[in-house]
Amino acid sequence: MITLNDGNTIPPIGLGTYALSSAQVLSGLEAGYRLLDSALKYGNEAEVGTAVRHSGIDRAEIQVTTKLPGRYHGFDKTIEGFEVSLRNLGLDYVDLYLIHWPLPRLNLYVESWRAMIQLRDQGRIRSIGISNFTPEELTRLSAETGVTPAINQIELHPYFPQAAQRADNTARGIVTQSWSPLVEGRDLGRNRTIAEVARTHGVTPAQVALRWNTQLGAVPIPRSGDSGRQRQNLDIFGFTLSDAQMTALSSLGDHRRLWGADPDVYESF
Repeated sequence: MITLNDGNTIPPIGLGTYALSSAQVLSGLEAGYRLLDSALKYGNEAEVGTAVRHSGIDRAEIQVTTKLPGRYHGFDKTIEGFEVSLRNLGLDYVDLYLIHWPLPRLNLYVESWRAMIQLRDQGRIRSIGISNFTPEELTRLSAETGVTPAINQIELHPYFPQAAQRADNTARGIVTQSWSPLVEGRDLGRNRTIAEVARTHGVTPAQVALRWNTQLGAVPIPRSGDSGRQRQNLDIFGFTLSDAQMTALSSLGDHRRLWGADPDVYESF
């Protein structure tokens, strides 16, 4: 388990749930995942909640993440958006609540952050964090509220290693989570370096990418609805990448985002 700056802990890997059915999320829980990553914008919070309730697993053992979309930025709107998510999930509380994108043009993310602090202090959220925030935005959050996010979820994979942002997160005591750690299903095995490292350890290219993430200190949240791949993606702690292999994998990056989604200008509502 990884300790957050608020004293809570999270598993070192989670399951991305975008577009997954309740049966597929339940399959992930049966495989051993205990961290589920959702969002109001994904449109399937109800399915995630159903899987949690029907899993037979103690609720305290499952950590559920969801995210605030742009259309609910602002103090009062954030409270409203959280209530919508909680009803969708059918749960009494959320383990981790994130601001999905900063949307600097709206200039409301600090007010949303204040609302999330209040919800956390009320016990309705265990930990609060953000997603796709830059160092400048993180500085503003901490300076204006006195509360530093526990997590910053960012695009992170061998083709986009984000060394500067990861270092900044670490310096602030923020845990980095990785979205699209498998590059949105692109064939990692076509890359010679990744394929060779996979052959050396007798694992899949996907397992190499995920292990690279965890050895960087990040928490990857791979998404798969296939039970076999879910189990395979979870099975990444039986081997260790060498320093040379880590360096080689970190050197693959072309420093381009999958969709060019620059947090300074990208807007998602």
